[in-house]
Amino acid sequence: MFDVVISGGRVLDGTGAPAYRADVAISGDRIAAVGRLDGAGAATVIDAAGRLVAPGFVDCHAHGDAVVFDRGVQLAALRQGVTTFVLGQDGLSFAPGSAETVAYASRYFAAVNGLLTEGPLTVAELLDGYDRSVALNTAYLLPHGTIRYDVMGASPEAASPEDLAGMLARVERGLSEGAVGLSSGLEYLPGRYASAGELAELCRPLAGLPYVTHMRAYGARAGVGMADVVEIAQLSGAAVHVSHLHGPADVLLPLIDEAHGKDVDLTFDTYPYLRASTILAMVVLPPSVPGAEVDRALEMIASTELDAWWAGLAPTWPRLTISHAPGLEWAEGLTMVEAAERAGVDPAAFCRRLLVETRLEAGCVAARPDEGPAGEESVRAVLRHPSQTGGSDGIYVGGHPHPRGFGAFARFLGRHVRELGDWTWEQAVVHLASHPARRFGMHDRGLLRPGFAADVVVFDPLTVGDQATYDAPRTLAAGVDDVLVSGQRVLAAGELTGATPGRALRPR
Repeated sequence: MFDVVISGGRVLDGTGAPAYRADVAISGDRIAAVGRLDGAGAATVIDAAGRLVAPGFVDCHAHGDAVVFDRGVQLAALRQGVTTFVLGQDGLSFAPGSAETVAYASRYFAAVNGLLTEGPLTVAELLDGYDRSVALNTAYLLPHGTIRYDVMGASPEAASPEDLAGMLARVERGLSEGAVGLSSGLEYLPGRYASAGELAELCRPLAGLPYVTHMRAYGARAGVGMADVVEIAQLSGAAVHVSHLHGPADVLLPLIDEAHGKDVDLTFDTYPYLRASTILAMVVLPPSVPGAEVDRALEMIASTELDAWWAGLAPTWPRLTISHAPGLEWAEGLTMVEAAERAGVDPAAFCRRLLVETRLEAGCVAARPDEGPAGEESVRAVLRHPSQTGGSDGIYVGGHPHPRGFGAFARFLGRHVRELGDWTWEQAVVHLASHPARRFGMHDRGLLRPGFAADVVVFDPLTVGDQATYDAPRTLAAGVDDVLVSGQRVLAAGELTGATPGRALRPR
């Protein structure tokens, strides 16, 4: 007698082996058996006839740090088969840190992670807050920028030996409390001030867990960022994982293979869209504006000091869609040009107003220069690389976010497997489940195998796909109707059941 039997489906076990007809039995929070279980009794039977059964997917790059408690965010993930979020991305999140540090990280990245202003906070306390409080699992990366701020504030100076010792102590404690790696955001503050030597020193305790990085440069300039990655890996011996790798495939793929040729253990995540999304200030402000010092930054924005800079941004305004504008919600979903027209000012003036009135909290979706067939072909070529893993870079804050948080994984399956054939179904599950589970130390997840955690997704190969668009970004995906996390049904007939068995995952 089992607790759950998923019967009659075709199993994709995560090893890459061909799909096969089998039943999956679950007892408690573990997979008990996989095979032909005719006549097996169970308290709950899920009929998977005509559907595929796979291990739950791991979103290697999700910005759910504060918003994962939102049932709408949980539903958006589960409707794509995502059962685990890897949080603490881009070097900025809420722990470990003093009350001042937590407030800084929360305010600076509010348009990305959401707001969580209460501190001080340890990694253990943050993980305890996630554990069994939501419907999906969470794993947490130690955020380098948060740690640096906790030790050095917003200082642009090189870390002293004493500073390094303070940061290293926080890394070691965070790892002992359950972090699954270290992340950096080298285009954000204060991460951009860190040298390769500083980061390599902080990577030394990782012991096989990854150093995860938002590089210093992407796109056509990805060679600059990748050189930094390789240097850090060689100095520290750490495995590395590059976040949201994007750009021309003829630039990126040789860089990846070159790193492998230098014995760098490198993986990366991508999302299947061409547009980006981030905090507006990162896109429109020059490096001379101290974004970590909000009052000083706002003074500079409101003055004439940046007039020449604003004039040079004329080509940028049509590419920016406002995703998050607290207090100016009417502008969300409009391009900067459209919002400026409604306000009766030029785009530069409206952007300045937006930054000042939101105190730099505004967010945007940004079209890249490579939109079009060439860009799409690069996305396809890069995701076919065996070192690729799935990551949505999902941002759920604001009235008009990027659609990737609501559709990336379903788009991988519907468009890139069923329609384009970039992966087989078997390869897709390796890229989206087993490969990332191994990378982040989740050694009892990512496979449908007896004894493994019962994170299971059941989906229809004929209908699975994304429905979120740039115009309607919060539209839920289709084709995933049943999902279990730790053996409990969290999605049934496409709706949340109310169960919250999600675990805060520590490396095993």
